[in-house]
Formats: sequence, C-alpha cells, structure tokens
Amino acid sequence: MLFHVDWLQFTPGTAIAGGALIGLASGALALGAGKIAGISGILGSALNDLAQRARPAGWRIAFLGGIVAASFIWVLFAPVPGAHYGESWPIITIAGLLVGFGTRMGSGCASGHGVCGLSRLSARSAAAVGTFMAAGIVTAVLSRHF
Repeated sequence: MLFHVDWLQFTPGTAIAGGALIGLASGALALGAGKIAGISGILGSALNDLAQRARPAGWRIAFLGGIVAASFIWVLFAPVPGAHYGESWPIITIAGLLVGFGTRMGSGCASGHGVCGLSRLSARSAAAVGTFMAAGIVTAVLSRHF
C-alpha cells in the first residue's frame, strides 16, 4: 500500500489552525515590515550577523523566538505523538545539512517560496516549489521501494 491515513491521528482542525497562523504571520511580516517569512533566510541572516559580531535585527529574533515558543506552548495544550525515524541520526543529520545547502542554492526554503513567493505570483518561486515537490516525491518513492 502506497498511502495510508491513520484516521485516529488525523487532525484537520489543528492543521487548518496551523496553516492559518502561518498565513497570518507571513502576511503580517510582509505587510507590516515588507519582509519575506522564509525561515532559512531569516535564520541564515541572523547567524550571519552573529558570525560578523553584529546584533541580528530584532524582528528576526522575535520571529525565530515565536517559532520556538509556539512549539513549547503547543505541548501545554495537546499531546505530541512520538516521532519514530527509520534512519540513524547520522543519516538524518546529513539529510538536514543537504536541505540547508539546497535552501541556500535555491535562494530560499519551502516556506519562503511556497507561502510568500507563490502568493506574490513569483515565477521563480513557482519553479522552486515545483522542484522541491518533484525532489520530495522522487525521494519518498525511492526510499520506500528500494
């Protein structure tokens, strides 16, 4: 079987709420500050500022802090299902580094291109999202069947 939905774990309400919050946050950042809510760009710029011994912009710290705080707040109200990875931590680490490299090479991540870029009708973002999706589909099929 290629796809199976565990209906006991299916929570469309929380998914809709999460999507709405992401849209609200990215819209507020774009309309209020003229910034794109691309996580890799925000984190990369903050780390770059720290590497150059400069203080990262306050909005970057607030945005990243909000992402971290939201996960802790969520745990207060809803149980977090256990995560089970089929790969070893070294493989997961290498995969994470490859994703980070790809976001730099692609000038952004799925959140920046997918949420903000597509909403601005950016052709570059449409190409990036298509590439992300195609690579994800190929990776999922290969990893499950080979």
